Amino acid sequence: MLIIDDDVDLAARYSLVLRNSQMLVQTLTDPGELFEVMRTFNPEILLLDVNMPELSGPELAQIIRLNDDWLRVTIIYLSAETDVNRQMAALLKAGDDFITKPISDNALIAAVFSHAQRARSLSTALSRDSLTGLLKHADIKEHVALEVERSLRSGNPASVVMLDLDHFKQVNDQYGHAAGDNVIRSLANLMHQRLRRIDSLGRYGGEEFVAVLPNCTAEQAWQIFDEIRQRFAELRFHAGEQTFNVTLSAGISATDGHASASTLLEHADQALYAAKHKGRNRIEIAQPK
Repeated sequence: MLIIDDDVDLAARYSLVLRNSQMLVQTLTDPGELFEVMRTFNPEILLLDVNMPELSGPELAQIIRLNDDWLRVTIIYLSAETDVNRQMAALLKAGDDFITKPISDNALIAAVFSHAQRARSLSTALSRDSLTGLLKHADIKEHVALEVERSLRSGNPASVVMLDLDHFKQVNDQYGHAAGDNVIRSLANLMHQRLRRIDSLGRYGGEEFVAVLPNCTAEQAWQIFDEIRQRFAELRFHAGEQTFNVTLSAGISATDGHASASTLLEHADQALYAAKHKGRNRIEIAQPK
């Protein structure tokens, strides 16, 4: 969490109390440095003093809420202000809770811990696709970026897989959207069962998925997803009295020591296009460029 208070001693005290409760805490006394700290530290919770000389807590909170990347951050005001109307006015501008100073160490820990749990639950709910429970588009792209950065630092390989259901529009048109949703859910479950805990999996949009596999070469990723492809093609789906099968195609790209996350996604997409062009129901590895 990030504590923003112009009272250096008080900020240090709160920081010590929360750190002793195994929380990762950073303090800031100059609001002008907020954006740089937010980008590098990425806190779940902000503890804001209401009355600061250069910029008030509510004004700062409104600025934070204008940035889409920080909409999930919980903002808690911490102030000696006891006037309920002024507290409500601050919360109406932007904010999630108001804690009145002075506050005991135990009460502060309990309040922050409870908000941290709620923030994590909300963040998980917002980042997950409602049909499959997989990461949403923006979140899986973030996982790709993080894994590429980790791979560049460590020198270990990582693979990105872009996967698409074959002729899925025909499934929806012929068997209905409920059947189509069942196909998407089944594929998500199959991949979730087959992939490792360290792998990331997201629904990229519609019937398209993206997987990120750390410490995995393109050839190893091909073996994993070709097995998934075969097992998925064997599944029988039902729509009323009708039964049908669905196949998938995928493209794989791997880190090479300098390619960016967007480049890997582009190469995986091109490999997926190649798999479709070669007849579908196959896995293609992106060729080095």
